[in-house]
Amino acid sequence: MAVPYADLNLQYQTIKSEIDAAIAGVISGSAFIRGSYVDAFEREFAEAAEVRHCVSCANGTDALYLAMKALKVKPGDQVITTAHSWISTAAMITHAGADVVFCDTDDTTFTIDPAAIEAAITPRTVGIIPVHLYGQPADMDAIMAIAARHKLWVIEDCAQAHLARYKGKMVGTFGAAATYSFYPGKNLGAMGDAGAVVTNDSALAEYMTMVARHGGLVKHQHQIEGINSRLDGLQAGILSAKLPHLSAWTKARQDAAKAYDAGLNQIEDVVVPSVAPERSHVYHLYTIRHPRRDALAAHLGANGVQTAINYPTALPFLAAYQRLGHRAEEFPNAHRDQGQILSLPMFAEITRAQQDEVIDLVRKF
Repeated sequence: MAVPYADLNLQYQTIKSEIDAAIAGVISGSAFIRGSYVDAFEREFAEAAEVRHCVSCANGTDALYLAMKALKVKPGDQVITTAHSWISTAAMITHAGADVVFCDTDDTTFTIDPAAIEAAITPRTVGIIPVHLYGQPADMDAIMAIAARHKLWVIEDCAQAHLARYKGKMVGTFGAAATYSFYPGKNLGAMGDAGAVVTNDSALAEYMTMVARHGGLVKHQHQIEGINSRLDGLQAGILSAKLPHLSAWTKARQDAAKAYDAGLNQIEDVVVPSVAPERSHVYHLYTIRHPRRDALAAHLGANGVQTAINYPTALPFLAAYQRLGHRAEEFPNAHRDQGQILSLPMFAEITRAQQDEVIDLVRKF
C-alpha cells in the first residue's frame, strides 16, 4: 500500500463545492487584492485564534518581519530563538536588523529550552521568539516569566500550531504578537502562499498593517516606508472556506497520533513524540526519533511510504550561520535530533489501514 506524506487533493475533494464556490465568488467580484474576502478572513481568523486583531500578509515569513518592524527592532539588538526550526524564524531576525541568538531545545519536546533562554540574555537582548514546533506549544509560562523579568517582548511563531493550547489558553495569545503560516501543507493551508500576524494590541496591529501595505492605511497616503505583503483574495476565500473544518481536522490529526503512539511506542529504538503536561499538540507533523533514521527512511520509501526530515540541519549549523562559529556541544539536543528525526505521514484524512501499513513496516525494520 502506498502511503503519501500528505494528500492535499484528498482534502480538496472532501470540501470541493465550498472551495469552488469561494474561488468563483472572488473571480466574479474581481476581488483579487484586499477587498471583502480578505476582510472577512481577518475577522474570522481573529475569532478562531481568540485575539482582537488579525493582520493578513503574503506568507508566514513576512509575518515575522512585520511583527519585529512594528516592535521597532534595530541594529545592535539581539533576539533569542530556537536552534530547531525552519530558517524563516532566524532569517527574519536578521532582515529586521537585529542579531540572532540561538538556544538549544529541551530533551523531549523539540521546543526551546527556557533555561537556555535565561543563560543567553545580554544587555542587548530585546525579545524572544519561541516556536511551537510540529504543533506542540513551547513552555510559555517559563518563557513569559523570563520575558517579564528582563522586560523583553515575545513573538510566538505559530506557523505549525493552529488551534494548539497551553494550559487551556490558545497559543498566540501570550506574547505581544504571534505569526501564522497558511502554506498549503499546514493544518490550515491555502492553495498558495499566505500568512498572518495576530495581536491584542490595537496600535501594534495598525502599524503592522501599514508596514504590509506600502506604509499606509489609505492608498497614496504613505506614512512610513513599508513593503508589499498582501494576502490575495483567492487565498482569503479558500481559507475562509476551510476554517470551519479546522477543529474537526485537528481532532482527526490527534486521533491519528494516538493510533501511531499505540502502534509504535513498544518498538525498540523508536521514540514517539513526547507531549508535555497541559499542552495540546495539534500534530502538524508526527515526528519520531530513531538512531538509524536514514536507513529507516530508505526502508519506508522503498515500500511506498513517504517521509520527510524536518529539519535535517539545525539552524546554528547551516552555512547561512557559519559566521557565528557555533559548535555541536553548544546545542546538544538540537544536534542529536537533527540526525534522528523522521516525520511520518500525517494528514487529517489518513486512514487506519494506511497507518497500520506504516507501523508494520517500522516494526519489520
